Amino acid sequence: MATVVLVGTLDTKGHEYAFLRERLMEHGVEVVVIDVGVGDPLAIRPEVSGEEVAEAAGTSRASLTAAGDRGAAMDAMGRGAAAIVGRLHGQGRCDGVLATGGSGGTSVATRAMQALPVGVPKLMVSTMASGNVRPYVGAVDIAMMHSVVDIAGINQVSSRILGNAAAAIAGMALAEPPALGSPRPLVGATMFGVTTAAVTAARERLEELGYEVLVFHATGAGGQSMEALARDGFLAGVLDLTTTELCDDLVGGVLSAGPDRLEAAGELGLPQVVSVGALDMVNFGPRDTVPAEFEHRNLYVHNPTVTLMRTTPEETGELGRRIAAKLNRATGPVALYLPLRGVSAIATEGQPFHDPAADEALFDALRSGVDPDVVKLEERDTHINDTAFAHEAADALHAMITAAPRR
Repeated sequence: MATVVLVGTLDTKGHEYAFLRERLMEHGVEVVVIDVGVGDPLAIRPEVSGEEVAEAAGTSRASLTAAGDRGAAMDAMGRGAAAIVGRLHGQGRCDGVLATGGSGGTSVATRAMQALPVGVPKLMVSTMASGNVRPYVGAVDIAMMHSVVDIAGINQVSSRILGNAAAAIAGMALAEPPALGSPRPLVGATMFGVTTAAVTAARERLEELGYEVLVFHATGAGGQSMEALARDGFLAGVLDLTTTELCDDLVGGVLSAGPDRLEAAGELGLPQVVSVGALDMVNFGPRDTVPAEFEHRNLYVHNPTVTLMRTTPEETGELGRRIAAKLNRATGPVALYLPLRGVSAIATEGQPFHDPAADEALFDALRSGVDPDVVKLEERDTHINDTAFAHEAADALHAMITAAPRR
């Protein structure tokens, strides 16, 4: 029988969780309730108490209550819940996770959900689901359902929404994964609009070689998702042609994947072919949202909702140093491919972001920064979207994967 884990603050949402547990049991699943509240539970007895959750985070519920710091308490209960949910999954007692709450409950429950591998059903019914959900979803497959009304009692509206949520997670937990026959090795690849031609050609080449290629849009969440799948053991290798998210992390754009981007494959020893796709740009929203400090810069309106800013020689030099430092720490095979005539579709000669000085600062920093004993540096006198360049990068990754010992 499938098991659904409920994660909730039972000191404030006990009645709602009692309702959810009843609905889930009606759908034929077992239920494990985890209390992440710091007060005494209402209306329902959990299988995992709030004290146990606090202990899993290295503290106690009493000390969290005494401190009177709600933010610190939510952080601790989120860490504890993540540890317990991960443990339950490892024991075969978590076929799906369901939670409901406001901002605090959503933060705690989704932290626990993010600890689970991609593919394990995760559903969050939240008052926050109609806004920016990236902080809650992170890099995994959390489904967000808007609660419409606040999570404050069972009424004609909330009963329908929570009932739908229970039916949805039960169906997902009970469903058998689709049979796909003999699976092909998975490769992760990063793409942006301005590197689409390169990644498409590389993807098609890798498919000819027997791989299934998962393409990730390098919008911050895309890079995070690819690296989460790598850490979960899904990927045989990484074709990281588009490392543009590092620009946003350095300069303050809106599509950063965080400071740890470009480190997962190296830490895991996965074969990786890396390039410098779209390191010519920092991303902002509509033109009027670009910070005033950048008004003098080379700006390009990509579409009504995206404005691009050309990186300077100082910025590209720093990006080169950061990339070199990350790749030098790799524990597996790594190759770095440099397209000397343009790192994106709009950075080639005659295009708005053509800036040889900025490109050369990037290339020089990489040439001087990479350790030749770790990183195989390949320079080509072409632009990144050249088909031959893409095919060579794909072939290089294939050679690495086939030469590497089986994981």
